[in-house]
Amino acid sequence: NGSLTTHVLNTATGLPAACLALRLARLQEPGIRRAGVVGLAPSAFRWTDEDGRCSPLLAPGQAEAGTYKLHFETAAYWQSLGHTSFYPFVEVVFTITDPAQKLHVPLLISPYSYTTYRGS
Repeated sequence: NGSLTTHVLNTATGLPAACLALRLARLQEPGIRRAGVVGLAPSAFRWTDEDGRCSPLLAPGQAEAGTYKLHFETAAYWQSLGHTSFYPFVEVVFTITDPAQKLHVPLLISPYSYTTYRGS
């Protein structure tokens, strides 16, 4: 069954980005309200480990079709390393069309750039 994972790499050092806070939220379709929440469904919060990874954001069988947002707290990460960052955070918005697929959304960061792609 499908799941959702991420991995954050510091491209300035070539090392995993450890201790970076991130959260996942499911965006709600326009006009839909659930439990008084407009725009975002309940979210998952994680910290990356020493390998730049965290436990799955959506465990196998937990994914649903829809649009999601991954929010990465990059400024706090760079500040912890004694650097400033041009981007205070990075948000990656994507759509899950087939909840049975395993999805991996890596993030490559430096103080002045970021890149993401759909991994497997």
